[in-house]
Amino acid sequence: MNHPITIALDAMGGDHAPEAAIRGGIWAARDFGLTVQLVGLPAVIEAELTKHNVKGLNLPIIPASQIIEMHEHPSVAVKNKKDSSMAVALNLVKTGQSDAFVTAGNSGGAMAAALFTLGRIKGIKRPALGTIFPSENACGYTFLLDVGANTEVRPEYLLQFAFMGHYYAEKVLQVPQPRIALLSIGEEEDKGSQLVQEAMPMLKQSGLNFIGNVEGKDIPSGLADVVVTDGFTGNVYLKGAQGVAKFLLKALEREIRARPLATAGALLARSAFKALQNRMDYREFGGGSLLGVNGIVVVAHGRSDAYAIRNAIRVAKQATENQVVTTIAQGMGNGKARVD
Repeated sequence: MNHPITIALDAMGGDHAPEAAIRGGIWAARDFGLTVQLVGLPAVIEAELTKHNVKGLNLPIIPASQIIEMHEHPSVAVKNKKDSSMAVALNLVKTGQSDAFVTAGNSGGAMAAALFTLGRIKGIKRPALGTIFPSENACGYTFLLDVGANTEVRPEYLLQFAFMGHYYAEKVLQVPQPRIALLSIGEEEDKGSQLVQEAMPMLKQSGLNFIGNVEGKDIPSGLADVVVTDGFTGNVYLKGAQGVAKFLLKALEREIRARPLATAGALLARSAFKALQNRMDYREFGGGSLLGVNGIVVVAHGRSDAYAIRNAIRVAKQATENQVVTTIAQGMGNGKARVD
């Protein structure tokens, strides 16, 4: 890109906003040399900025008088709050004043606002929320989508998710010819729901590097680089896996502390345990990319702290640098992923 990257950050979004959002924005601006537009209530943002050393950083305040709260119905809130921090930030992206939008606020609101403001890339039927998941493949991650944008989908939507995941894996994760798979309850072609069975022949004929069905256990093993599913299944899998990871780390720590000799060994292996903990920490991933909308949108977890926000901005930066939206739009133009 020929110009410095600018990210519009929803300073009012998330369980720990504005503190976590603003601190994360400052962190990202310092680490990545970005302009981070802090969108929200000016007096609140200014008060928070006084707590930090922001000398030399590009952190313009963009006024927005309303907030879409976490408990609000997404479409109703987007319709009624035209001057919300989400709406204002997305308009910055639409008008080219920002390269990407990042929020840890109401995820449904973010998706509804993105569709309303940015619209879909031509030919895309449904956007999909995708995120990386730690695995044993070459790049260290598997890209999983959809993880929450669409609870009910059609087979042709899964085909488009596969194409978008393919482009994201190639451009951002730098995986040549990424292996694409469908998430199912068995690897055999006749296993899985009607949705999976109807999507199977479409993916086989897509020209993608489609390897068939994978089970949930195959995702961390790195059997595929991109795993496609509906948003309900993907969200349940993702949050279940996060819960199991958290439980295992706590259980391991508890068992080590109960054994003096194990405690001594753990001290020697402290760096290895720390590396494992970081690998399984959702904050390292930052947020999910909403693919299929006509702009870069990254949705972070509602409980994100400053470090998670910093990494969500990193994800937006990477998507911007690798021109993900342009790549998907060009890919849709070749007709392979188009559906009636």
